[in-house]
Amino acid sequence: MTTKTYPMPFTRIELIVFAVHPSGLEVLLIKRTEAPFAGQWALPGGVLRIDTDMDLESAAQRIAVERLGTPVPYIEQWGAVGGASRDPRAPWALSIVYQALVPGEQIQPRPGKRIAAIDWRPASDAATDTALAFDHRQLIDLAMTRIRSAIDRLELPAGYFETPFTLTELQATCEAILGHRLDKSSFRRKLAERGLVQPVEGQFRQGAFRPAQLFELVAADPRSS
Repeated sequence: MTTKTYPMPFTRIELIVFAVHPSGLEVLLIKRTEAPFAGQWALPGGVLRIDTDMDLESAAQRIAVERLGTPVPYIEQWGAVGGASRDPRAPWALSIVYQALVPGEQIQPRPGKRIAAIDWRPASDAATDTALAFDHRQLIDLAMTRIRSAIDRLELPAGYFETPFTLTELQATCEAILGHRLDKSSFRRKLAERGLVQPVEGQFRQGAFRPAQLFELVAADPRSS
């Protein structure tokens, strides 16, 4: 009996890190120093290393530290893409894609290994930029659509809203991610109907007029998962 062997795909981890900045939803890009696509902008990423990576999430965080100089909070795997023409270095390439939405001030990325520069770019611009390396424009477009669909359904990322917020602040953040305005009455009615937020007793934000009540997301019941 003979055992067949099969060539393995070239396997990478790609990181799509979003943040809300004054201009709206932005994505973190790096400028490559090596071929292929040297000098072009791309998503931060790296090759999966079976000698050091205990699992996919540890690989994602290792690559984040190597490329960005910092781990990335709230990271989650949203899928994989593969094909025979994705990477000129291999006949078949697979990418495991991780995504995170982080407060813009929470991470301070700096260029790491094989990175010439690092910068935030408006996500809508990056999703249509045909000059990005590999198929990263399409990956950003898919990830942006995914995160906007979740926010539109009011599937709010719990880790992102750690501190108490006013309903006005919550709506402004959702609008920045979605890229359009929301009706205030409709937004607050949906929050109440679905029981997504609760007031933080005795906490208010002082403003020019009357103090605004602070809220927090309602934690999911672990029995429902």
